Amino acid sequence: MDYEVRPVNGPLHIDVEVPGSKSITNRALLMAAMAEGESVLEGVLSSDDSACFLQALRDLGFDVAQEEDGKRVTIQGQQGRIPKEQAEIFVGSAGTAARFLTAFLAMNPGAYRVNATEQMKKRPMGELLHALRQLGAEITCLEEEDTFPLVIRGIGEEIGRGAVSLNIDRSSQFLSALLMVAPLRFGELEITLTGIREARSYVEMSEQMMVQFGHPGVEQLSGNVYRVSRGCYQGRHYQIEPDVSAACYFYAMAAVTGGSAVVRRMRRDSLQGDMRFLYILEKMGCELQWEPLGDEGEQLRLVAPPVGSLKGFEESFSDFSDQTLTAAAIAPFADSPVTIKGIGHIRGQESDRIHVIASQLQRMGIKCQEREDSLSILPGQPKGIRVDTFDDHRVAMSFAVTGLRAENMIIGDWECCRKTFPEYFQILDRILGKGK
Repeated sequence: MDYEVRPVNGPLHIDVEVPGSKSITNRALLMAAMAEGESVLEGVLSSDDSACFLQALRDLGFDVAQEEDGKRVTIQGQQGRIPKEQAEIFVGSAGTAARFLTAFLAMNPGAYRVNATEQMKKRPMGELLHALRQLGAEITCLEEEDTFPLVIRGIGEEIGRGAVSLNIDRSSQFLSALLMVAPLRFGELEITLTGIREARSYVEMSEQMMVQFGHPGVEQLSGNVYRVSRGCYQGRHYQIEPDVSAACYFYAMAAVTGGSAVVRRMRRDSLQGDMRFLYILEKMGCELQWEPLGDEGEQLRLVAPPVGSLKGFEESFSDFSDQTLTAAAIAPFADSPVTIKGIGHIRGQESDRIHVIASQLQRMGIKCQEREDSLSILPGQPKGIRVDTFDDHRVAMSFAVTGLRAENMIIGDWECCRKTFPEYFQILDRILGKGK
C-alpha cells in the first residue's frame, strides 16, 4: 500500500507521544524471563518485533500476560531456566529477538529450533554463532551456513571460567547478547573483541539494564576486553522509556519546516544512544529546550531555525546508526554538504541502508556519493518519487520527512512500519490534518 506525503507551506508545530523503546523493550523482556520472580513491564512497545519476542517466550513455556493495549506485560521469571526442554520459535525479522534469544537458548540444556523470515536470514549471525559454539553450544544450520533456520543444543553444565573472542563490526547486538546471558552458565566469562568498530551505546544500555535487574555489573578490563560474572537477575516493576529513535522523526520534521516539536516524557538520563542525533540537530542550528511536565517528568522541545538555515556537518554515526536514514532524509535541505561516517555495518540491516539511501536520493535528483562505510549528500531540492522501501521500516519513516518539502512524494509499502512503529503514519496524518 502506498502513502502520499502532503508537502507543507509553512512551519509545523508538533506535540506528540511516541511508543516505548524497541531496544529497551526487548532487553527488558529477556531479563524478565531470566530473572527470579515476577516482572511487570510498563510502556512496552507494541509492534511486530516485540510481538515476535513475546510469542517466542510463550512458545518456550514462559507465563506471559499482556494487557489489552499491549503496553503492560507481566512475566514470571524462571531464574535463567527455560520451562520447555524442546520447542520451536519464530523470531520474524527482529534482529534483537534473533540475537538475544539465540544466545539465551545456547545457555540452556535442551533442543530448540529457531525460524525467521527471509529478510532475517540475510542479516549477520555468523559471529555470534561462532562464539556460542566456542563456549560449548551445538548449533546446526538447516539451510545456509550461519543463518536461520537453525537447531540449538545448549550448554547443560555450569562452567567456572570461560573466554571467547567476538567480532562486532556487523552488529553490537552480538556483544549485548553474550553479556546478558553469560551469568546463567559462567562463573566468569571474558570476552575479547576483535575488529575495528567502536559502537558501544547499545552495549552500555545492556550493561545498565543488567544492573537495573539486579546483576552486579560488567567489568571492562580494557577498550576491547569485557568480563561478566555470575549473578541472578531479580524481577522488577520496570518503566520503559519512550523510543528516542521514533522521536527523532518528529524533531526532523520540525527541522526541515522551520517549526518546532515537543515529544513528551523524554528523559535527560536516557539509556538510548540515539539521543546523540538531537545534538546533531543542534549543530545544524536547532535549539533544544527541556520543559517540566508535572508528575510525568519532562518533555523536550526542539525549535528550528527558518527554512534554508540548516547547516551541513561531517560526523560519525557509528554509535547511533539507526539515525543515518533520518539524517540523510533532511540532508538535502542543509546549506552545505552532509557527510555521515562509520556506518558500514548498516549494509547488513533490514536492507543495505547505505545503498538504499544513495539510490533513492539520486532518483530524487540529489547528488550523493556512496562509499563502503560513509555517505556524502549535497544540498538540493528533492523531486517527488515513489520511494522503494525494501520492506525496511526506517526507509519508509525517514523519507516521509523528505516529502514534507517535496511535491508528489509517495512512500511505497509503508505498512512495513508495523515492525517498530505501527502508528507512525496515523500520527503523520494528524500532523498534516488529513481527514479533517
